[in-house]
Amino acid sequence: MTSVATPAVTAQAEAQNQQTVPRPESPTITLRDIAKAHDVRFLLATFVDMTGKPCAKLVPVEAADELESGAMGFAGYAAGLMGQKPQDSDLIAVPDLASFTPVPFIKEGLAIIHCDPHVDGKPWPYAPRVILKNTLARLGSMGMQAKVGAEVEYFLVKKNDDGTLSTADDRDDSPRPCYDARGVTRMYEHLTSISDAMNGLGWGNYANDHEDAAGQFEQNFNYADALTTADRVVTLRYILNILAEQRGMTATFMPKPFTDRTGTGLHFHLSLWSGAEALFPADGNKADDGGGGLGLSGLAYAFIAGILDHAPALQAFLAPTVNSYKRTGATTSSSGATWSPRKASFGGNDRTHMIRVPDNKRIELRSGDGSANPYLAIATAVAAGLDGVEKSLDPGLPSGPGESKPDAHLLPATLLHAVEALRKDPVILASLSGDAEIGKYYADAKEEEFLSWHNQVSDWEIRTYLTSI
Repeated sequence: MTSVATPAVTAQAEAQNQQTVPRPESPTITLRDIAKAHDVRFLLATFVDMTGKPCAKLVPVEAADELESGAMGFAGYAAGLMGQKPQDSDLIAVPDLASFTPVPFIKEGLAIIHCDPHVDGKPWPYAPRVILKNTLARLGSMGMQAKVGAEVEYFLVKKNDDGTLSTADDRDDSPRPCYDARGVTRMYEHLTSISDAMNGLGWGNYANDHEDAAGQFEQNFNYADALTTADRVVTLRYILNILAEQRGMTATFMPKPFTDRTGTGLHFHLSLWSGAEALFPADGNKADDGGGGLGLSGLAYAFIAGILDHAPALQAFLAPTVNSYKRTGATTSSSGATWSPRKASFGGNDRTHMIRVPDNKRIELRSGDGSANPYLAIATAVAAGLDGVEKSLDPGLPSGPGESKPDAHLLPATLLHAVEALRKDPVILASLSGDAEIGKYYADAKEEEFLSWHNQVSDWEIRTYLTSI
């Protein structure tokens, strides 16, 4: 994904208003051609497993033709949570040329290209990027497209000799450091290097903030189509990890690395479009938007209702780790707020709701955290919203500031509760490539993750129970 393209495809990129190298229409324009036009010597052929772990092979440009023709195989079982057994056929990484992203600020001559895993000649339905593309295809069959913005939060930390974590910036220790100009300035080299990288790629970085917790930052970029944004979240996490490491720090997207501090979110701004027409604003000819007061169309309210209706099951994807629920279960933090919803509510420009409506063109889904796989999170949220549209669900009137309706769903208290909600929700269970078996596979893996944690004896248990009787 870059604003720089080979001459033959630049006009198409401008027409699409996307800062990416578009898939070439002419079969004579190959991945090798694009790489050489950008002085790229090596390609990171990348995909993520269902946990969001980036997997890649480093491919010299001399082998770009082999990569493009489907000759790069991965042992899927070894790669991670991908729905494969040791005896299964290889995952074949099929590159999406539209995702070509030079990253010379990481290593001179290096580029990332996102790939769709295939098995036996077909897109692998367990692969997160394939899952999102399947959801978007369903949306497209209904004459709609999704645009998404993402707020990527993270901590910059260092690991101490005793294994504990501390803030990478020793002076960043205020209980309420949000937007602190001094904290931003001390991290100037890191933040500006990330900003320069995003802007060099044409992503449109527009803000770089110190977030609510000591050591926590957020760097924002412009929204795009859903697949492009998901690719960019994965790419940005990689860039943040590597550039922070080069400065002796660790960038972590762990939802709750510190007990007493605000956790890390991954908030998505969602909107539906039909070509150039935004579908969420209410019809301007109507006196109001059905009494909701938020300026939204009936379609937008139905989309919101679908997400709220399926909220407990969605949390298995929006908050997919044991640690996630240390964030959503927190009652306060050193700053005085958690910024993490505990009920499935919606309202206006109010950050206490699961769904915030900052204006009539988009909704903000605020229950996701830094560990979320962006492909799965977006795919399942869109599937939930579409269920609301297809069933013409009504979310009722929006809740007031800091309020929620008595019958609003409580969000799951633990990952195990989220897994149980997923298993009881046939719509979300079948939202992964339209196959409930994939949903069951994911649920089983997450239950195993919870039990693996639960079977470990913690310091808290020693302190609480060692001499309690």
